Amino acid sequence: GAYLLTDISHIGGLVAAGVVPSPVGIADIVMSTTHKSLDGPRGAVLMTTKADIAKKIDKAVFPGEQGGPHVNVFAGLALTFKLAQTKQFKKLQDQTIKNAVAMADQFTKRGLRVPFGGTNCHMLNVDCSSIVGEDGTKLSGDQAARILDIVGVVVNRNTIPGDKSAAAPSGIRLGTPWITQRGFNEKQSRQLADIIADVLLACAPHAVATVRKGNQRRAKVDFKVFNDAKLKIRKLAMGAGIDFKPTKTGYPHFYYIDDKATTGVYELSGQRIRQVLDYVASSDLSALKKGKTQVTSIATPKGVVKGLLKNVDNTTYQLSVPVKDASVVGTWLRDLSDGYTSFNLDGSKDFSTKRVPGPFVVSEVKAKLAATNPPLQSEVKPWFVGVSSNVKEEALPPFAWNEVEGELKKTALNQTHRDLGGRMVPFAGWEMPVVYTSIFEEHLATRQAAGLFDVSHMGAYDVRGADAASFLDTVCGNDCGGLMPGESLYTHFLTPDGDVIDDTLVYRRGFDNFLVVVNASNDDKDRTWLESVRDGKVKIDNARPWARSYGYNAEIRNLREASSGDAMRVDIALQGPKSRDTLLAMGVDDETRARIMKLKRTELCDANVGGFDLIVSRTGYTGEKMAFELFVHPDSAVAFWNGILKAGEQFGVKPIGLGARDSLRTEAGLPLYGHEMGLGSGKFDGRDLGVAEGGFGSYVKTYKPWFIGRDAFVAREKERKGVVVRFTFDEQRTRMAHNGDPVVNADGKQIGFVTSCAIDSARFITGQAFVDLAYAKQDTVIGIHQGGNMERPAGLAKVVSRFAKL
Repeated sequence: GAYLLTDISHIGGLVAAGVVPSPVGIADIVMSTTHKSLDGPRGAVLMTTKADIAKKIDKAVFPGEQGGPHVNVFAGLALTFKLAQTKQFKKLQDQTIKNAVAMADQFTKRGLRVPFGGTNCHMLNVDCSSIVGEDGTKLSGDQAARILDIVGVVVNRNTIPGDKSAAAPSGIRLGTPWITQRGFNEKQSRQLADIIADVLLACAPHAVATVRKGNQRRAKVDFKVFNDAKLKIRKLAMGAGIDFKPTKTGYPHFYYIDDKATTGVYELSGQRIRQVLDYVASSDLSALKKGKTQVTSIATPKGVVKGLLKNVDNTTYQLSVPVKDASVVGTWLRDLSDGYTSFNLDGSKDFSTKRVPGPFVVSEVKAKLAATNPPLQSEVKPWFVGVSSNVKEEALPPFAWNEVEGELKKTALNQTHRDLGGRMVPFAGWEMPVVYTSIFEEHLATRQAAGLFDVSHMGAYDVRGADAASFLDTVCGNDCGGLMPGESLYTHFLTPDGDVIDDTLVYRRGFDNFLVVVNASNDDKDRTWLESVRDGKVKIDNARPWARSYGYNAEIRNLREASSGDAMRVDIALQGPKSRDTLLAMGVDDETRARIMKLKRTELCDANVGGFDLIVSRTGYTGEKMAFELFVHPDSAVAFWNGILKAGEQFGVKPIGLGARDSLRTEAGLPLYGHEMGLGSGKFDGRDLGVAEGGFGSYVKTYKPWFIGRDAFVAREKERKGVVVRFTFDEQRTRMAHNGDPVVNADGKQIGFVTSCAIDSARFITGQAFVDLAYAKQDTVIGIHQGGNMERPAGLAKVVSRFAKL
């Protein structure tokens, strides 16, 4: 009772021409698209030699699946079928196969593997995985297809035998019907294969760590190889036996290095063009004010080109270079914008993750520039493409910080905590509530309803001005300039040696206005560091110890100081599933309600809630999906706190002390400075843990060409032996582990140490530990000597997912 259906969508034209066997008359139903090897309009056909099946198909299609009739397609199909009966069509299909066979053979000769041993039809695959980077990353079909597309060759990314997922294909797929219609023969097909091979073999694959998708494969190509290939493709395309005159589309679609420039002035535009120029121009962008022009130079693979650079506005600059050099400069910048071009000017393979923050627009305009600033020394910049390694200036001193212990400080809520029964303890130089009722009760209240946290002791600054993004991307490992207004990110301040000064949250309130929140224990140190970097007082780069930060005109303001006036802000956190309900219950208008409801995790907005002017951010330190950090004026902190508790009483909102705050973040797998990273986190004479050791290496964006500590971080990552994991003891009734307790394997050999530990929501003891990489895999059994006593039997625990699924 079954029907045999044969799909010949790909080989329909080959079947029609008789150059491959036909299933018509054998299969009950044959279906094919008409726009592939049939060379017709976009459409499809269903064919059968059996009248009863034909009636069923017609009934299903008309008036069933068939939409509005497209008469133009019918006409195109009729012409296609007429042409398919000609000798010319048979010759075309025969040549289509010959061209595919020739390409497969040429790829093999160039050392590229063609899966299935070649081809006997119109199509072939190429295995890109034989091209391997220094870090072991294999070229992906996706990256190969994207790069070839810019060269001027359109192919498909394609899985090949051995691939585990269509999301990570190792191959590309090429079909020869179109080039054969264009007039290609075997000779030209081999030439095309050679050009493709030139590009693929020149690719430098590398991995880029991402937060949610793990390591992603990327690749870059040498500028000369890239542009030589484009010219060769153009020559092939223009020389093919075609029946129409090709037209030039020009930038931004297809541009070439030999295009003739007319003015030599390019308008460079984009939201991040200022940061692009930090990296590609030799001059000091912080010194270039709006409306002014400065002398600069652009290093290209074909030499250094001097020119003039004008600051039109925050998103637009104009670059004037000699007309004779303009096409090279324009092509270089456009290629950098695409993100696949090597930074190595000498033609060597560039396996680094570095790229400029594209895309941006590079368009030639009619304008004349004249310098309004004297030539500026590029030696002060920490890095730019083509930076000289021969320059030697007087080194700046390293940053030094000596903590001074003063009197305990109190937040505006100190008496409020006492009135609520909070037990006050010293913490990070402040007197803070450690618990109100019990740590476990407060822990569960946050997980099941919502918890209210006084975090107003944390440092809060705003960084403002046209230089703000450039400055923050100097001092932060994450990509602050990539934020849109209303977005935030987690990041770190690093030393030139890659050590952690602090971890922080950065919020973008506007294109020139950022909010930065730091740990209370590091507040004074962080502010001193940021101001010292901005003012050029400390060393920020080991290779260029005299260098000064990008964006040194950024304004830094302490929002907890009275001098900030109405802009003063302190942080109060509301965390848990009922936190948004509580916030809205305080009273908001319809517009504000919609704005808060629309917020996704890590997003923020300004809002008036219950009469309080707030910065509302969906961020937190508990791992809760529904969580807010609320920035309010300190004069309103007590009234706001009490207002939340009153509005949240119906939802079960409770005030939460430091004890539950620590157990919540430990259960979630979040780091604490001094435990999972930073000063004091190293144990047994080991170096303090860095960002990657803490398990947050993907938050350091090494694709940024330069930031403080980048080179040291990359070097340290190559040698890293361990990482922080989350663990849970097998039994509920076991002793608590503490920071520094030894972690051992099944043979009793020490493989790490505990960094944090607490009771989780299920009353199991859960913690975090730094362990050798070999033991970091989920479900690995480890032993922990609670209390550090190696004579006692180790408590058995198991490595669990890095972050809790709450």
